[in-house]
Amino acid sequence: MQIKIEDSWKKILSEELDKKYFKDLISFVKEEYKTEVCYPKEKDVFAAFNQCSFESLKVVILGQDPYHGQNQANGLCFSVHEGITHPPSLANIFKEVGKDLGGPYPLSGDLSRWSKQGVLLLNSILTVRAGSPGSHQNRGWELFTDAVISKISKYKEDVVFLLWGGYAKKKGVKIDKKKHTVLTSGHPSPLSANRGYWFGNKHFSMTNEILQAKAKTIINW
Repeated sequence: MQIKIEDSWKKILSEELDKKYFKDLISFVKEEYKTEVCYPKEKDVFAAFNQCSFESLKVVILGQDPYHGQNQANGLCFSVHEGITHPPSLANIFKEVGKDLGGPYPLSGDLSRWSKQGVLLLNSILTVRAGSPGSHQNRGWELFTDAVISKISKYKEDVVFLLWGGYAKKKGVKIDKKKHTVLTSGHPSPLSANRGYWFGNKHFSMTNEILQAKAKTIINW
C-alpha cells in the first residue's frame, strides 16, 4: 500500500507519518489487504484527505468504521459509491438535510460533492475487513485520527465540527472549543434516530449560518 496523501496534509502530518505506531499500522494494513478482502479499496484509504485539502477545510464530520459490505466504502465517512443502496445512517442524514433545508432526496450516496466544498469526512478507523465491523480497531488508526483532529484544532481557525453519537463526541476532546464550533447530536443510525436523538438537529443550516457569519462560502448540502 502506497501512502498517497495530498501535499498540504502530508506537510501537516509528516511527523505523525514517521512515528513507529504508524509504520506498524501500515505494515498490518498491507498484510491484511494481501491476505483478506478489505475495504475501502487501497486507492481510497486516504480519500478524505485527498478530496479535501487542509487549506480548503471548513467543516469536519466524524465517523467510526468504514462500511464492511461489498462495494460500499469509498474512503469518506457515511458515504458510498455511486449506484450503491444508501445504508440506513446515510438515508437518515439525507432525510435530515431535506427537513432542515428542503430540496429533493439525493439519488447518489457519494458524498465527495461535500468533500470538494471543504468538508472533511473522516472515519476514526480508515480500513476494515469485509463483513467484520471493528476488525481494524486498536491497531493505530485511532491514534492517527486523534492527531489529525489535534492538528486541525491547532492550525486552523473557525472550523465547524459535527459530532454525531457518543463515539464521535469522545473524539472531540481534542478540539479547542474557544477557536472552533462543535455541534453535537445523536447518531443518524436508526437506533438513535428513532429515539429522537437525530432528527431535528438542524446541523446543516446551523453550519451554513456559522460559515456565513465568518465570511466563508456555505456548503451546498
